[in-house]
Amino acid sequence: MSPATFGLVVVSVMFNAFAQIVLRKAMTVSVLPPIQNVMAFGWALGTNAWLWAGMACYALSIGLWLAVLGRVQVSVAYPMLSMGYIIAAILGVMLLGEQVGPARILGIALICAGVFVIGRTA
Repeated sequence: MSPATFGLVVVSVMFNAFAQIVLRKAMTVSVLPPIQNVMAFGWALGTNAWLWAGMACYALSIGLWLAVLGRVQVSVAYPMLSMGYIIAAILGVMLLGEQVGPARILGIALICAGVFVIGRTA
């Protein structure tokens, strides 16, 4: 895999992971009405800027991912999505103040090793 293609993979995955963080923020910044009140719940979500920002991140991620799939075999590209776990964990700590303990760090390290191995076989 060329460095440019790998960069495209990383940017796509970053937008996807950032979408998760922004959507989490969307669900925690305000008090949502009970879901049983469908109209109020829908209005609260529809007017939530964080939700729209998360959806925009997803749209960018999908567009970039299509470019990746045009260049890389699915058996190589798809496992690269696992980098999203790493990026999301880092962003969760940095932006949401989440805690990541030793077990999660070990799991993330194993994911990194797997992505490295797959990337080297491309």
